[in-house]
Amino acid sequence: MPERIDYADGETALTGWLARPSGPPRAAVAVFPTFMNITPGVAAKAEALAEAGCVALVGDFYGPDAPHDIESAFAAMERLRADPHVMRRRLRATLDCLTGLAPGLPQIATGFCLGGMAVLELARDGADLVLAASFHGLLATPLPAVAPIKPRLLVCHGDADSLVPRSDVIAFWEEMDRVGADWHFLSFARVEHGFTNPFTPTGEANPAYDPLADRQSWSALMGLIDAATGRSE
Repeated sequence: MPERIDYADGETALTGWLARPSGPPRAAVAVFPTFMNITPGVAAKAEALAEAGCVALVGDFYGPDAPHDIESAFAAMERLRADPHVMRRRLRATLDCLTGLAPGLPQIATGFCLGGMAVLELARDGADLVLAASFHGLLATPLPAVAPIKPRLLVCHGDADSLVPRSDVIAFWEEMDRVGADWHFLSFARVEHGFTNPFTPTGEANPAYDPLADRQSWSALMGLIDAATGRSE
C-alpha cells in the first residue's frame, strides 16, 4: 500500500502517496493524477513504477478541499488552471517533495489526464527532469515553451480523444520543434481519452479503457525509463 506523505505549496497543505521499490531505487518519479486526484487507476500505476524499481510519489492538485465527485472536480480543475503560474508552482511543490524523499536520483514526471498536461507544463517551465511522460493529457497551453526543454518527452495520445482536437496535436509538435525538444509521440487510432484506466466502467465513451493502448504506452514508458537510468538506449 502507498505511504501517506504530507507536504505543502506555501500555506496550502497537500497529501501525496508514496510507493517504494523493494530494492535499491533507480529513479524518482512524480506521478500526477487525473482531475479527480488520486484514483485506484493512478495508485496502480504508482505501484507498478515501484515494482519497476522507482520511488513513485503521487502528487496532490487540490489540498484539503479535494473534490469527491465529478462536478466539483471539474470546478476545482478550472480554478487550478485559471492561473498557469500558480498551477506550475503547485506542480513544483510535488517535485520538491520528491527531491527530499529521494535525493540524488534521476527525476522523472509522468501523469494522466490533467496530470498528463501537468508534466508538459513542468517541462515547458524548465523543470530539471530526465523524462516527462504524458498519458492522454491536454496539449494546449497558455504559456508555450520559449527555451530548450530539458527532459526527453513521451506523449501517449488517443487519436479519437474528444478533448484534444488534431489541431492541438499539430500545434504541440510545432511548439516542440521550435525549442528543439526530444519528443516521442504515440497516437492510437480510434482510441478515446482515459485509455490507461482499467477501472473505467465498461461501455463508457469518454474516458474509455483500451487495453492494447495501455500496454503499448506503458511499454514505451518502461523503455524510456531504462534509457534514462542507463539500462539501455
